[in-house]
Amino acid sequence: MNDIEDPVLLHTTGRAAHITLNRPRAINALNHTMVRRIDGALTLWERDPAVETVVISGAGERGLCAGGDIRAVHDDARDDDGTASAAFWRDEYHLNARIARYPKPYVALMDGIVMGGGVGVSAHGSVRVVTERSRIAMPETGIGFVPDVGGTHLLARAPGELGTHLALTGAQIGAADAVLCGLADHYVPSVSLRQFIDDLADLPVREALDRHEQPLPAGGLAGHREWIDTCCAVDTVEEIVQRLFAHGDPTAKETAETLLARSPTALKVTLAALRRARRLGSLERVLEQEYRVSCAALTTPDLVEGIRAQVVDKDRDPRWSPATLAEVTTADVERFFAPLGARELGLA
Repeated sequence: MNDIEDPVLLHTTGRAAHITLNRPRAINALNHTMVRRIDGALTLWERDPAVETVVISGAGERGLCAGGDIRAVHDDARDDDGTASAAFWRDEYHLNARIARYPKPYVALMDGIVMGGGVGVSAHGSVRVVTERSRIAMPETGIGFVPDVGGTHLLARAPGELGTHLALTGAQIGAADAVLCGLADHYVPSVSLRQFIDDLADLPVREALDRHEQPLPAGGLAGHREWIDTCCAVDTVEEIVQRLFAHGDPTAKETAETLLARSPTALKVTLAALRRARRLGSLERVLEQEYRVSCAALTTPDLVEGIRAQVVDKDRDPRWSPATLAEVTTADVERFFAPLGARELGLA
């Protein structure tokens, strides 16, 4: 299989083994084949004493990974019974957990766009590198879905209510805010990435970072902590929206308007998932919860409609059902967390 056809390129250089996501026209969106290739490579390299470091990056200039292949999820949920998507998520979430526990340094180059499933294969790594081009987000509520791939675990641990804000809005953040929120660790300018990668062939990760890491540029979220923490420190989306409109900060009002354009069901389930993730503790337990939520989403109209509006038809005019927050009942939310019996993820 040649490089054009192979969605994951694998090679070793010196002490470093490299995973390159290779679907640049799709901003390296993940499919089931890619997840399996990555997992197989990690198995091989974990046992190889010559490999000291694993590096993951994305082909092309646009980003590491824009997420999962949501068009495939749309077609599976619309035309079939969702079995293919559930199988993909099962292997993907197991991979996310494996990355978090990988015994060798796992260096994620979070350059450019890193969203959804891209966060899952990077932000659980032990060495997470961002650049001035990084645009990181969990934008699921905009397509009628809920943050997954361990995203609710990561965002539940962010300072104050920053994670709540990011999960509900799907807002994109840059390098400094990613570090602030615990999604990244190190800032390396994009012009230095090539030499950093080359140095990893010969040097331990810490020494290579010492050569190229730079001070973080200014971020934006810290200056909004007051209204974010005040408005999001409640347990209903309705009250969050009310507080945002009442606060007085223009950005808070814009955030309220953003939320009212998102899937009402996805918003309520996301908030519940975040609050529960704080109590669950381990990544594995949160991934099990996310798997229940994701499988339930396959049976609701908003996921298919959200992907249709944003990706398929691109009219940006989803017709959510239910259409308002008030119409989404507690029972509607609770069904997303119902046990799956024999179909549970089986991580915890």
